[in-house]
Amino acid sequence: MQALARLSEFVGKTFAIWTLLFAVLAFYSPETFKWIAPYIVTLLGIVMFGMGLTLSKSDFAEVGRRPGTVLIGVLGQFIIMPALAWILCKVLALPPEIAVGVILVGCCPGGTASNVMTYLARGDVALSVAITSVTTLLAPVVTPALIYLLASAWLEVSAAAMFWSIVKVVVMPIVLGVIVQSLMGRHVKVFVNVLPLVSVVAIVAIVAAVVAGSQERIATTGLTIFAVVVLHNGLGLLLGYLLAKACGLNVAQRKTLSIEVGMQNSGLGVALATAHFSPLAAVPSAIFSVWHNISGPIAATLFQRFKDEDQPATRETRPVAAE
Repeated sequence: MQALARLSEFVGKTFAIWTLLFAVLAFYSPETFKWIAPYIVTLLGIVMFGMGLTLSKSDFAEVGRRPGTVLIGVLGQFIIMPALAWILCKVLALPPEIAVGVILVGCCPGGTASNVMTYLARGDVALSVAITSVTTLLAPVVTPALIYLLASAWLEVSAAAMFWSIVKVVVMPIVLGVIVQSLMGRHVKVFVNVLPLVSVVAIVAIVAAVVAGSQERIATTGLTIFAVVVLHNGLGLLLGYLLAKACGLNVAQRKTLSIEVGMQNSGLGVALATAHFSPLAAVPSAIFSVWHNISGPIAATLFQRFKDEDQPATRETRPVAAE
């Protein structure tokens, strides 16, 4: 089990490499990976179940201790990224399916990878976990509503259908994970050590399936989508930091909000796009999944140089990687 835990840690740290490698393999050999497509929702459910296993009462207690700071992060997440997505789609006059895909990933909650990046950036990890948890639990209502509001101009959107999709693929697995953790206690900790491996395998498989299913369209639109994703992510990181600064937060909290706003649960974006729109609409989320796990470590490395004498103590992040 120790060897498996070490392998899991290594795979978690090199996640971006594996995602990029299998995305390239899926592009050049799509038939090898197309069979994974029907299992995308199941794979994301596994990742969310893993997130539930790592949640504790202290994560939600953090909301009560610092409700104003958590609220700033939640509002930043659900205002900045959706607004940026809509603006980019309008300014660049993106085709309908791609536009919906970009807006969809922008309306998703934060991803668990943001907690790891915050830890590496020497940010406020407790705040990061609290914001990720709250945005994830709000996602069944907020994400469909935002997508309906912003994307209906391009394609028909069923907010009710999306609500139930998010409940099934996000909320139910997380709740189940929390229940299992509360019942099994110490026994779960052994499994938690291998969660990075499970999460990486699941997300890499999701990305490979999307790339394989949309290989022909990616060949003609891939560079455009990649450019939009890089802009979307980069502006999100920047505006998240500036929002925190404008609200008078300390440097550690600014780093945290930057990463929380800029990094999305792109796996959820893939699942929603696949279930409710088209394979092409899932491509922005798939590319986002690759890119934000490259830009995240870069941002974390830069943030390490930012000094804050009042930086609060951070607890060690749990080893759930990938999304």
